[in-house]
Amino acid sequence: MALAPFLSNILVSQSPPQIQPGSPARRSFLKQSAIASGFLGLGLYLHADKEGKASKRVIAPYGPLVPDKDKLLDLPADFTYQVISKGGTRMSDGLRVPGKFDDMAAFSGEDGRVILIRNHEIALDQPSFGPFPDNRLPGNLDRSLLYDPGEGDELPQFGGTTTLVYNPATGRTEKEFLSLAGSARNCSGGMMPWGSWITCEECFDLVSDRRARLHGYCFEVKADPSLGLQKAVPLRGLGRFCHEAVACDPGDGSVYLTEDRGDSLLYRFVPDRKQDLTSGKLYALGVKDHKSADLRNHQPQSKRVIKEGQQLATYWIELDDPASPKDDLRLKGFRQGAARFSRGEGIFYDKGAIYLCCTNGGPQKRGQIFRILPHNDQRPEPMVELFLEPRKSDLLTSGDNLCVAPNGDLIICEDLIDPFKKQQLPHLRGITPEGQIFTLARNPDAKNKHEFSGSIFSPDGSILFVNIQTLDHTFAIRGPWRG
Repeated sequence: MALAPFLSNILVSQSPPQIQPGSPARRSFLKQSAIASGFLGLGLYLHADKEGKASKRVIAPYGPLVPDKDKLLDLPADFTYQVISKGGTRMSDGLRVPGKFDDMAAFSGEDGRVILIRNHEIALDQPSFGPFPDNRLPGNLDRSLLYDPGEGDELPQFGGTTTLVYNPATGRTEKEFLSLAGSARNCSGGMMPWGSWITCEECFDLVSDRRARLHGYCFEVKADPSLGLQKAVPLRGLGRFCHEAVACDPGDGSVYLTEDRGDSLLYRFVPDRKQDLTSGKLYALGVKDHKSADLRNHQPQSKRVIKEGQQLATYWIELDDPASPKDDLRLKGFRQGAARFSRGEGIFYDKGAIYLCCTNGGPQKRGQIFRILPHNDQRPEPMVELFLEPRKSDLLTSGDNLCVAPNGDLIICEDLIDPFKKQQLPHLRGITPEGQIFTLARNPDAKNKHEFSGSIFSPDGSILFVNIQTLDHTFAIRGPWRG
């Protein structure tokens, strides 16, 4: 979620894309992809006009937002929210709820309960946000369960995850506890179809010796409330870099990984065995006929590889050294021919497609949304599509965490970083399957802007859970959802 340093501004001149707008091949591709995903004409709906006014495609399916008297969450009429967790309060295990709430996942529990696993993006210099009341490990805590408990007088790492058991019938959080500890800056992650959450370390100082152990890894947390604090084991095969989020394709079991850097790559981990991420091979996405393609679109229009609505054929480049001791995995991958993205953050799998938010991609750095289309029986080769590249619109800037609603809407948490709108309030935005955009929620606190994170629906689709970071509240939102 934090602003990544922009480490490179390399502009790559490329030949024109293979599929031109308006061509029969282009129309065929759009028709096939629309059938697969339901998102026909997304880019066309989201263009702003020349004066920079809001797009005519902006809709309000739930009506305008109603100001919240408590100034926490403005929602449409007939929608309600409940605060189900607050940072700093006491948990079931006696520890305090850590701060810096970030991404999370929702799993089915017993008797209709929902199990939430939530990240805490706590950095080395933020011990006051940690779960330990005196910023030290309690004497009765098993240090061997923590990945990095510190050595000697060193403080432990305070990032990790908490697990909540929420009962929708009573509206109560029945249990809340620390489920992974000793990691650093647990930003985003991804829900695995076998009932686990993969939590990711978003560390920018990977060549630093400030910590007792190396960081920049992913960890698996099982959605089992009976386990309590689980042993933190790094999934080294998923690479060591500034991780953001992951998404699993249940078809072949591969896992897609994003990287929050201005010159990031999109990675894919292919496990040796399905549902086992302890060993496998790591790859980076490349664009066919465009070696080292720059998909950020920061360069002049004549040099851009991809335009909104276009699809390009892709391939996967195997990476030799995922451990990356010099924090140069993305640089070596780019030299091998991998495509470059601008701050890859939220990623989510739905119905055969992977949706990817790049927070400050595009010519005005307002963000991009890509769609990754793996090969299948109807698609002989994998594709990448630039779904959305917002322009001077009042809606949808700097997309970050995202999820797909049961009705097909994309629900996107906006990042607060927007140089064009210094007074912008944090919003939850939606995109319908028809390609129209709407506002779902707003945090109205103009003095203390707190960004949204961790949007995810309950397994039955009736509740949208979301966090507000730094305010450190987890909300359960109910309402008359479309469809």
